[in-house]
Amino acid sequence: MKITQINVYQVDLPYSGGVYTLSGGREYRSFDATFVQIETDAGIDGWGESTPFGSTYIAAHALGARAGIAEIAPHLIGLDPRHVDRINEAMDNALVGHNHAKTPIDVACWDAFGKSVGMPVCDLLGGRTDVALPIISSIYTGTPEEMRQRVSDHRAKGYTAHSLKVGDDPALDAARLAGAMADKQPGEFFLVDANGGMTVESALRMIRLLPDGLDFVLEAPCATWRECKSLKARTDIPILWDELADSDEAVIQLIAEDAADGIGLKISKNGGLTKGRRQRDICIAAGYTMSVQETTGSDIAFAAIVHLGQTVPEKYLRCVLESRDMVAVTTADGDFPISNGTVQAPTAPGLGITPRLDVMGDPIATYS
Repeated sequence: MKITQINVYQVDLPYSGGVYTLSGGREYRSFDATFVQIETDAGIDGWGESTPFGSTYIAAHALGARAGIAEIAPHLIGLDPRHVDRINEAMDNALVGHNHAKTPIDVACWDAFGKSVGMPVCDLLGGRTDVALPIISSIYTGTPEEMRQRVSDHRAKGYTAHSLKVGDDPALDAARLAGAMADKQPGEFFLVDANGGMTVESALRMIRLLPDGLDFVLEAPCATWRECKSLKARTDIPILWDELADSDEAVIQLIAEDAADGIGLKISKNGGLTKGRRQRDICIAAGYTMSVQETTGSDIAFAAIVHLGQTVPEKYLRCVLESRDMVAVTTADGDFPISNGTVQAPTAPGLGITPRLDVMGDPIATYS
């Protein structure tokens, strides 16, 4: 089976909540999504998605992703999409870095691989765990009362895991956490995510202002490696790395330096399912816990999240992101129902999704 053509689509995904706010005054109202369809000489296609969280989250943006695809795609025509490591070698040889450009191609290859052998992607990635995956909410910054209400609204939908955004004034952040966690239920998991917006000083001040007994993990507290490592040495709160854990090399180094207790494995940030599978295994070998997420994205991104999350042993998986909840457009159909705040991968071949071609529109670029 050989790749004969690569089609690229662009879709705007409005944020479902109006305005999403992060630390540092960052605001997002819509996300620019890129979709890739690979076609093969066997009549089998595959789909992948890359949706950066704007251009101020990590070193990625949608125009850059599409420019990267233009650089990579001609080198992949004639290759077998099922040879995912060889595909990744070809992409890395054609373009250094630019994980957001490589991810939709890699995911599309896994989708085609699964379809070609009649197996779901999670089984190809190592085998499903057959456990229900807890989904996590994404609670953007606001007043303590607003964040408490947003947690309550998601709890009513069945969510048992919540990501609370912080990273501003330490006293305000401490009040936000106290408010958002005021009604914490048995078994709920709280991830406090600063998206690199804290200094060591402001993080320590926030921690000192918290009421006793709050149970949470702190994700991506600071912007630099040195700061995150320094903070970990000064607190007993578990720390997960996200933005800085963006490659095999980074994950290996943070383990070697005992710089974290786990990672947020975001597929586009980390380069796709092939590299995500490898980083999953490195983390499990080190005894790290992880969440499986995306920077953001619609239904195709969510399918990739669920398939990779379905392969993580229950002991090490904290949650997966329900990225569909963040956007107001449905780009594909598939059997991914949420039940009691959990989801499981379907048994259909590949990702188990059918793209909505009327939403995709015409390709904005084609390579053959």
